[in-house]
Amino acid sequence: MGRAFEYRKATKMKRWGNMARVFTKLGKQITIAVKEGGADPETNPRLRVLVQQSKKENMPKENVERAIKKASSKDEADYKEMNYEGYGPNGIAIFVETATDNTTRTVANVRSYFNKFGGSLGTTGSLEFLFTRKCVFHIAAKEGISLEDLELELIDFGVDEVFADENEIIIYGEFKSYSEIQKYLEENGFEIQSAEFERIPNDTKEVTEEQREQVMKLIDKLEDDEDVQNVYHNMKEEEEE
Repeated sequence: MGRAFEYRKATKMKRWGNMARVFTKLGKQITIAVKEGGADPETNPRLRVLVQQSKKENMPKENVERAIKKASSKDEADYKEMNYEGYGPNGIAIFVETATDNTTRTVANVRSYFNKFGGSLGTTGSLEFLFTRKCVFHIAAKEGISLEDLELELIDFGVDEVFADENEIIIYGEFKSYSEIQKYLEENGFEIQSAEFERIPNDTKEVTEEQREQVMKLIDKLEDDEDVQNVYHNMKEEEEE
């Protein structure tokens, strides 16, 4: 198994454990997708996947419909996707993705978290080179599908890892190949349960248990902020027992 698999296995369920956060996050993503590509899932591929993902996460249908309707309104505030990069305690690189209707509030909050928990906020783009951005698709497992054949088929579409996890297949591909991979999967009858982007650290840094606790205080605080969509870091994950 490759680097993406190991990274995902270690962080699995971490960011999606809180249902209220999941619904907030999906609601914002739906709003952004509608603003960018319209309110019809049939003609908006990003929205189409988000509607599927909301079903998988048991987000009530009325919440989804309300988010689409609100996003279609001219009065609804636009969410701006902003990234913040900095170092946490012990030199751990931290990359924060946000979706906000008030960038002044968001940057002030993010800076205060870094300062309070022994880190420092850097300039935009200063740490991007430490991570590789990938698209990741979760599709329902299909009978008679060979993972090896599927991976060989998808290599030409920018995919570099395919693996099974419980009742689903997970596909990692190049960031720029998102739309091509989605088109292939839909045209070949695969049920896409979710499609996201992840930043995978190119190298990870060893920490002691005490250092891990210090870094996690900052990461937990960031993840509790409702403007924050994702937090990535290059701290080596704990070994599973």
